[in-house]
Amino acid sequence: MKIGVPKEQKVREDRVAITPLEVKLLKKHSHDVFIEKNAGLGSGFSDEEYQNAGALIFNNPQEIYEKSEIIVKVKEPQPSEYSLLKKNQILFTYLHLAVEKALTQELLDRKVTAIAYETIQTKDGQLPLLVPMSEVAGKMSIQIAANLLENRNGGAGILLGGIAGVAKGKVLIIGAGNVGINAAKIAVGMGADVSIADINTNKLRNIDNIFGSKVKTYVSSEPVLKELTKQTDVLIGAVLIPGHKAPSIITEDMVKNMKKGSVIVDVSIDQGGIVETIDRITTIDNPSYEKYGVIHYSVANIPGSVARTSTIALTNETIKYLINIADLGIIEAIKSDPSLAKGINTYNGKLTNIGVAQALNLEYTELPSLIGF
Repeated sequence: MKIGVPKEQKVREDRVAITPLEVKLLKKHSHDVFIEKNAGLGSGFSDEEYQNAGALIFNNPQEIYEKSEIIVKVKEPQPSEYSLLKKNQILFTYLHLAVEKALTQELLDRKVTAIAYETIQTKDGQLPLLVPMSEVAGKMSIQIAANLLENRNGGAGILLGGIAGVAKGKVLIIGAGNVGINAAKIAVGMGADVSIADINTNKLRNIDNIFGSKVKTYVSSEPVLKELTKQTDVLIGAVLIPGHKAPSIITEDMVKNMKKGSVIVDVSIDQGGIVETIDRITTIDNPSYEKYGVIHYSVANIPGSVARTSTIALTNETIKYLINIADLGIIEAIKSDPSLAKGINTYNGKLTNIGVAQALNLEYTELPSLIGF
């Protein structure tokens, strides 16, 4: 198959969907790989490295989209790329369509087979292509928050770990999944006073098993969160419902009652966010804003700030799926690995992810009825 990798168009998105190592693997399977010029520079991979691995370099995205049967990206296509998508093309990337109605409609109208990294799901409920970026985003969320707490950034001037005779900063993490666990690891490592709230008591037991007395756990509810947020210096949004829009959990009144100079980092923003007062997606160049005296950080591509680490971590996981799709075609690939079926969000003009359909109030069609699987 002909596999195309355009340069990412999202603001300050320096990740790339394939490294030279993956090019070599794809070439061994007799596939052609087309890379847009400078697509890998932000992650430290030169055009020469791609050429040496067997890729062809093209100067513009139009050529990539035109020649490729599979388009592999990191983030969802931007409006400038919509017109480049073509019928029956396979798009393999993070999509987060539950908050992207315009993109969803474009994929449907153009009859693109869109496979979302974040909804590929194994039988045991794991999300293998989301896990590595959740780890990065979780760890970075605390690093980001600690920086925003500094006076020069408008924060309350609190050192998360405290020192002798001075209280530690209080970190509240909403969600005990991969993002929450990794945020807790860094927060605990910094010496902060850490709490995690979740509605799933089994996840909270897992937190207890991992961290013991170093992390306090709470069953999430509005009265509980109302009290916890009053004391919080850093709030991390780490809630994920695969394919669905994130639920609104932190109300405007809760934010109003938070301490002045406290910080919110909503990692859930790429699925709509859990904080009522976050009314925009920010960028790495202009990442935060203040509301009710609280600093809000709502960047939807946090791992893009550490592009090399993130690219390698992501492509380590995506390559086996990509090879399978390229070798067998999408239908046979699903038959050999049913986890791919949950990744297919649109197929032949039909919306095949129920969470996206519910979030966008669009018609849902079961994938097996379309492909006979």
